[in-house]
Amino acid sequence: MTEKKRNYREEYDRYHGKPAQIAARSERNQARAKMGLKVGDKREVDHKVPLSKGGSNSKRNLRVVSRTTNRRKGASRK
Repeated sequence: MTEKKRNYREEYDRYHGKPAQIAARSERNQARAKMGLKVGDKREVDHKVPLSKGGSNSKRNLRVVSRTTNRRKGASRK
């Protein structure tokens, strides 16, 4: 049995190249810039009210937290 080797580049392009994913990445990057996080900073920007629930990228809705804290919260409302 020979297994077909995965083409990670194709998988990445198929998912991350979609307009919705590009827009979401842009929103996250704008929030990081607004909070002053540099490339390589392990902290993340948390939206108190998630973008998916109608939140915004205003500074009042953003806070800098650890990756663990942000991932634990998910898209729940505080």
